[in-house]
Amino acid sequence: MPTRRSMTKRLVLVVAMLFALAACEEDAGSETEAQGTPAQTAAFNAGKAAFEQGDYPTAAREWRTLADEGHALAQGNLGVLYNEGLSVAQNYAKAAGWFGKAAEQGNAEAQNNLGVMYQSGQGVPQDHAKAVRWYRKAADQGYAVAQNNLGVMYQSGQGVTQDHAEAVRWYRKAADQGYAVAQNNLGVMYGSGLGVRQDHAEAARWYRKAADQGYVNAQNNLGVMYQSGQGVPQDIVQAYMWWDLAAAGVLNSRLNRDIVAERMTPAQIAEAQRLAREWMEKHQK
Repeated sequence: MPTRRSMTKRLVLVVAMLFALAACEEDAGSETEAQGTPAQTAAFNAGKAAFEQGDYPTAAREWRTLADEGHALAQGNLGVLYNEGLSVAQNYAKAAGWFGKAAEQGNAEAQNNLGVMYQSGQGVPQDHAKAVRWYRKAADQGYAVAQNNLGVMYQSGQGVTQDHAEAVRWYRKAADQGYAVAQNNLGVMYGSGLGVRQDHAEAARWYRKAADQGYVNAQNNLGVMYQSGQGVPQDIVQAYMWWDLAAAGVLNSRLNRDIVAERMTPAQIAEAQRLAREWMEKHQK
């Protein structure tokens, strides 16, 4: 039977690699990005305002007219509505079709989203090589989400020859733009020594950048570092604090927090909870 010590280690050492759907970036394109005539720009922005207010039928109506006229941003955003089933019946094939129309016009968000569809096999036959091709097109335009996704493909060897150094290169490009998912993934690479010289302090630094943005996977991973004393001074109060912050979104964080709590005094737990509350107050203003 495993001891408490061995079980703690098995549960605590948890990392995660994620890719993200750009999902309209929630800003549905800025006014300065909206191409077309003044009337088209006005219609696009009317759809954008409706989307932000949760009025998806109006957004769909405005964008569909523009999409049929070849407006790339409207095509990409209409794809998001179909992908998410917002005011229209969810239809991955139609989502992929609209992403494809916008992607062919060079829209980076749509190129990334089409890559996601090919990677997952939703709406199109699964094809990792095509996913890589579309991620690369968007990544080469500097789109951070696609840069991270391309890094994931190089790390996993899906659609390309596995190359950890190349994965690190793309994670770093996205991380340097402040993209939290990539910052976490870059931390994983430093912590494991994949594609770079192993450096736990550098891993902790990248985890913290992402954790301070509220990214729960990085908060979990930073808790791991504090529990183990890798890259940071060992501190179970800090470990508990970060796991407490991540607990709502990461099952392993709840498990980790509850296990480490068995080795803490009530005063230590109270201090960790106070630090977590202070973090929330500071970062959710």
